[in-house]
Amino acid sequence: MTDQDRAPAAEPKASGYSWYVLSVLVLVYILNFIDRQIVSILAVDIKRDLGLTDADLGFLGGAAFAVFYALFGVPLGRLADNWNRKNLLAVGLALWSTMTALSGFARNQLTLSLARMGVGVGEASASPTAYSLISDYFPKSQRATALAIYSSGLYIGGGVSLLIGAKIGQSWNAAYPGGGPLGLVGWQAAFLAVGLPGLLMALWVASLREPVRGAMDGIASPSSPTPFADFFADLSTIVPPFTLIGALRRGPVALALNVTAAGLIALFAWVMIGLTGNVPQWVSIGIGYYAVFSWASALKARDRATWKLIWGTPAFIATTLGYSLVSMVAWALGFWSAPYAETVLHLDKQDLAFVLGANGAVSGFLGVILGGRVADSLRRKNPAGRVLVIMFGVVAPILPILIGYSTENPMLFYAMNFLAGMCGATALGAAAATTQDLVLPRMRGTATAAFFLGTTLIGLAFGPYLVGQISDLNGSVVNGKLVGDLRTGILSLIGVAPVALVLLIFAYRTVPAAEATVVERAEG
Repeated sequence: MTDQDRAPAAEPKASGYSWYVLSVLVLVYILNFIDRQIVSILAVDIKRDLGLTDADLGFLGGAAFAVFYALFGVPLGRLADNWNRKNLLAVGLALWSTMTALSGFARNQLTLSLARMGVGVGEASASPTAYSLISDYFPKSQRATALAIYSSGLYIGGGVSLLIGAKIGQSWNAAYPGGGPLGLVGWQAAFLAVGLPGLLMALWVASLREPVRGAMDGIASPSSPTPFADFFADLSTIVPPFTLIGALRRGPVALALNVTAAGLIALFAWVMIGLTGNVPQWVSIGIGYYAVFSWASALKARDRATWKLIWGTPAFIATTLGYSLVSMVAWALGFWSAPYAETVLHLDKQDLAFVLGANGAVSGFLGVILGGRVADSLRRKNPAGRVLVIMFGVVAPILPILIGYSTENPMLFYAMNFLAGMCGATALGAAAATTQDLVLPRMRGTATAAFFLGTTLIGLAFGPYLVGQISDLNGSVVNGKLVGDLRTGILSLIGVAPVALVLLIFAYRTVPAAEATVVERAEG
């Protein structure tokens, strides 16, 4: 045998079409976050018109979306593993765009909450399909960079949402001071304007080519012959009360564990409702956590290999939880920075939307791209090198947050907000790529859904809400209305850093061995 015979096969390279697909996916993610984050710049107007508190706003910006995003992300992630991914993404895009437009017809907290829940269901299809597509269009050596570029849509969309929301809202209110057609006011018109274009974008997504699954890794990964049967089976394991039927099918012990978990979670939710008085937040959290427990239990019984590489891998769990605390800070700042600037610093809505929008788009884009490139570079030298970038995303934003949300100087506030956003954004591509490398190709959609369970049910569901709740608790009553203390609420976010660091240090120590034994552990 010659040296040439012994040489390993060259790693495949990303094609020009791969980069074209990535650019389309970035545009989809931009729309995704415009629809998701536009609530932030409209929050003060929504609060006034619907008579809400800061905690109510935190629920609308967090758990109302996050819980249903998380619940449906699991079965949709599995459907992404088993069905045509670009078609699934097109359907999801059409659904969340429709529900965003319907948010414009909301007349109270209940109807707006229901619309935002629908947005969460639709958007749950986005990242599982996109992550899986990117992993089959880009080799491992370029994957963190590609995922980081895709993730830049998060920051661009979040920034653009502020600009669009402020401009449409103010222009509509100026043209129709007493309400326009159908009695709609500015914030309602903004929802309609950003929701409808997604229906056209869905047609573009449907025109993309579906790649061969597992081709970039040299591991054949055939899809399930019954993708929708598997999807509905997954749906029945995660949507209460059908979860009880699924548990019963697995036997009396499984049913007893499921009922016990439901009881303990319900007790926790009841205690928290008593302490905070916020029913929708804790009912949603209770449903979400019970559903995740039910799904994980069912996955263990049905697909033990996937369960072992996700729930049974401490490195995967520690990476996900550690990054989830980073995302908690990011989600909270992303939602509350605009209302903070408007109500605490008394800045003009149009001006702050322009600066914060550009701030968020540029800082997030730079952070996530630089973080992805550095993570890939460190990964080539150290199997756990990407985790170091996640740690940087925990520590680096602390000082900018402390300075930015303590000052009365608008320029210093903007500068520190930029630094905090850029530093925090570095962690996303590294965390996403780490979790993708810890599973087999056929499991990537499910792994993505599990990864986003953490970023949603911990980061998004709690970040905006906790800031709002702490703001209310430290606020005061002025003219018969509760005025929150957003400064204290936001500064309290710094307290999550030590917990995140402990989790990530553990991940750093365990990721190399976990990645090196993926195939053996799946087959064992």
